Amino acid sequence: MGRDSTYELVFVAPEHAAPGGEETVLVHRTDRSGPGGHPIYADETGIVQAEISDQGDVRMIASGGHQEPASRVRVRPVSTG
Repeated sequence: MGRDSTYELVFVAPEHAAPGGEETVLVHRTDRSGPGGHPIYADETGIVQAEISDQGDVRMIASGGHQEPASRVRVRPVSTG
């Protein structure tokens, strides 16, 4: 999957979405690494954070207390050119 600088996180069927729907969040690479040694990506607010491997594996990172990171998340690269 490479080391793209921008990804779209795809949350499959969140509770508030239409049945069968999905919600997306655009995230950009930060200068930090996650517990697995892969880059951390964050949305513009810094609230949504995810470690994304070069194989496209996603690990959501809690950015504050009382968060329950989503477990059903896919990732797709975003072309910035």
